[in-house]
Amino acid sequence: MLDSLPYLKNSDFPAISRNKLEILQVNLGYLCNLSCTHCHVNAGPKRTELMDKATMDEILTFIDSHAVHTLDLTGGAPEMNPHFRYLVTQALDRGLKVIDRCNLLILMEPGFEWLAGFLAKNRVEIVASLPCYLKDNVDKQRGKGTFDASITALQKLNALGYGQGNSDLQLNLVFNPQGATLPPEQQALERDYKQHLYEHFGIVFNHLFALANLPVQRFGSVLLSTGQFDNYMNLLKNNFQAPNLDKVMCKNTLSVDWQGKVYDCDFNQMLKLPLGTDNKTHIRQVADLTGKAINTLQHCYACTAGQGSSCTGAI
Repeated sequence: MLDSLPYLKNSDFPAISRNKLEILQVNLGYLCNLSCTHCHVNAGPKRTELMDKATMDEILTFIDSHAVHTLDLTGGAPEMNPHFRYLVTQALDRGLKVIDRCNLLILMEPGFEWLAGFLAKNRVEIVASLPCYLKDNVDKQRGKGTFDASITALQKLNALGYGQGNSDLQLNLVFNPQGATLPPEQQALERDYKQHLYEHFGIVFNHLFALANLPVQRFGSVLLSTGQFDNYMNLLKNNFQAPNLDKVMCKNTLSVDWQGKVYDCDFNQMLKLPLGTDNKTHIRQVADLTGKAINTLQHCYACTAGQGSSCTGAI
């Protein structure tokens, strides 16, 4: 991947190191029912990579010996992994908070009629991708008809109690810019989302996460093919904010791919950048990470530009 994105090499990004590990972000596979243009994972319906149950058990063994409090499940569409329910229930039995990074449309797919009820019954927090509150923009990024299906899915979740003020069922939405720009100010955008979705569709949710697009995988390829890669990297570097270095997600999060290999973050996973400087490649090899160096390159400027960007939005 780095060979196709040469600008990411020879990084001048500041050195950073890890704090105490708190969160495991686990990619259950690259299989997805969608092929979104902004996807940094290059996920899609033809991908075959899926985590097996044995690897999940190794992750659970790691959890049993580390003070992890959150299991953050991603993909692809993580719910398409046949062992999704097993991992969720095992993590909940251990007292972990479980987050499902859901593309919403999976809730409407044939064969997944069980999913919304399962998530609600188990109090799983949902972080749902809705890259805009306008139909044309969403359909452009995710495919024709995806906006209407997303709205139907959100209404289904609201009916189960998600996003309601008197409920502990957390429903958070994710915004991604249309192209090579930084996200707008998160709080103002959240107000716009809430007003539009409620007034037009009766939809409520808890929070909006505004995420910057990372110049890797599918989005990186789009930037290269349209001649925007250098300009976007310059935009990220010119908007670098040093205070964001203390808040980036790699400080307390470990990324695990579908094979159990470990990385400093989900984006490093896509670039095949190994964990820190210890040459640890699998979760069964990982011990205490506190104080260890984080492997960084030029793409890290996307997390520190402007208001900052992490898996929980602006930082």
